[in-house]
Amino acid sequence: MARAEPSDVTFSQGGRMLFYLVSPNETSFSDVGAVPRYVEQATPFFVGLLLLEVFVGWLKTGNLLFKVNDGTTSLSAGMISRLPNLFVRSLEVSSYIYVWNNFRILELPWDSAWTWWLAFLGVDFGYYWVHRCSHELNILWAAHQVHHSSEYYNLSTALRQSVTQQCASWVFYLPMALLVPPSVFAVHIQFNLLYQFWIHTELISDLGPLEWILNTPSHHRVHHGRNLYCIDKNYGGTLIIWDRLFGTFAPEGDKVVYGLTHPINTFEILYVQFHYYTYLWQQFVNANGIAHKLSVIFKGPSWEPGKPRLGDHENVPKITGKEVAHDPKWSPALQAYVHAHFLLLLCVYNDVFDTQYMLSQTTLLLMAGYILLTLTCLGCIIDQRPAVALLETARCVFMIGLHSLGFINPGASLLALATRVFGGLSALYWAVQILRQPSVETKCH
Repeated sequence: MARAEPSDVTFSQGGRMLFYLVSPNETSFSDVGAVPRYVEQATPFFVGLLLLEVFVGWLKTGNLLFKVNDGTTSLSAGMISRLPNLFVRSLEVSSYIYVWNNFRILELPWDSAWTWWLAFLGVDFGYYWVHRCSHELNILWAAHQVHHSSEYYNLSTALRQSVTQQCASWVFYLPMALLVPPSVFAVHIQFNLLYQFWIHTELISDLGPLEWILNTPSHHRVHHGRNLYCIDKNYGGTLIIWDRLFGTFAPEGDKVVYGLTHPINTFEILYVQFHYYTYLWQQFVNANGIAHKLSVIFKGPSWEPGKPRLGDHENVPKITGKEVAHDPKWSPALQAYVHAHFLLLLCVYNDVFDTQYMLSQTTLLLMAGYILLTLTCLGCIIDQRPAVALLETARCVFMIGLHSLGFINPGASLLALATRVFGGLSALYWAVQILRQPSVETKCH
């Protein structure tokens, strides 16, 4: 079987890979280094489907399914979740390679269709248990709750990922490394993730007989619900058969209300990512005795002393059907400002990932810090926090400095000019706001 190079991904394959409609012949590689970065190459298709969903949703309902504040937060979470890849290879792949190199007991052929299909089932089975444990173990829920924190359900929600999720998920795939080559695993770990993008939509209702086998938008809507019948259900990635086999399946019934059982009501990205760790630490400290402390960590999020391992959901707020998603009013001017700076950041973000192998570790740390600072500031602007004037002034000055020193280097001269001018005007605007609010606090949340 001929080995494809990363650049060989065609437009047709790019569209099909979002739905796992690829063959073993076109996605088998002898070496893990030859496996394309399918997730990165899918970015234009993500954007295209997002725009299509917005347009079709507007035609069907007359309303926009996408909220700027929520969508920006979801995209920000997705961007942050990839930042560790600037410094280290994915833990899932690197740990897998280590076990394969040192402990494999059988070497299945990388170019066999049987190996490909076995890996398809193995990765999806592993994902089911990763996902289930992420809901049933409080320490893992601290990472996974990020993905459930949106009170909306659209394709942008699929991108709302945790920066710490892969710190534990790698363990669940290691048994495969005893016999399945890393190059085959590296293909399926990406396609399993890509498949889950398109199921985050309300526009597709029912897929008929496919509902029995595949994870579908209907099944995944249930998973994202905070209705009592939705909690701890439908963990599947590509296939729903694991849920049917292990008793965690629930069909879509009453209208699903999305989000966490206790909404966090903020768009501040660092809080979205890490607030549950703070809560978990407080629960751990306040628990009496080592047994209760360990239970706080390793039992379910709803667990309390005297309750079953996963809790009995007595304290889960009842759904009335009248719930309104958190959507504070903010001016069109601020919305335009956030849009503009977010688009500028996207250019920087893509440039950093495109050139990461040519940049020093110091430069990568500096740029990662700038990306985090920018996303944090934009979240504070959306939340309209008092401290945002001081933070955003400092960020804009930092941005101008990075541009002047050549760290931020937009390709087009017009874009470079816009960065300098817009950054300077932004810094001036927020500096004036500081003068108007001399007693502003320094904390954002």
